[in-house]
Amino acid sequence: MTAFRRCPEPDEVARVTTTAAELLEVVWGRASTAPTSASQLRVLHILEHHDGINLRTLAESLASTPPSTSRLCDRLQAAGFVERVTSPEDRREVRLHLSGRGRVFLADLRDRREKEVREVLADMPAAKRIALLEGLEAFCATAAAQILGAAPDSDSRTA
Repeated sequence: MTAFRRCPEPDEVARVTTTAAELLEVVWGRASTAPTSASQLRVLHILEHHDGINLRTLAESLASTPPSTSRLCDRLQAAGFVERVTSPEDRREVRLHLSGRGRVFLADLRDRREKEVREVLADMPAAKRIALLEGLEAFCATAAAQILGAAPDSDSRTA
């Protein structure tokens, strides 16, 4: 016999999703981000996706000031995670790049975080893992479409 479940309202799903995100932070917390702080880790993630970003744009992305962002980058450069390069177009502008060491650090952190998540997922029934995967794929597609200002795929709206 198949159990029928009512279609949940967005508010209910948002509450559960927020709780899941908070629990994910706790699970991820078991994988130390040392030697970086949360703010520094955010910078590394931004640089990974926006290679060559300038300091002003990075500060705007962080909702911070250029001096504070510069100090964050100073510490990351001292740790060998960030490289500063003078822009060929304008010598006054500095471009920021994730170094090879920074990329290795992020890859290692992701591996350790994924291991922690796998341990939780291993205790879930297979059918629930499938449902979670399908739901997360639809969420990611819809969120990406909204961020990019496009309509989501029809697959992400069905079910």
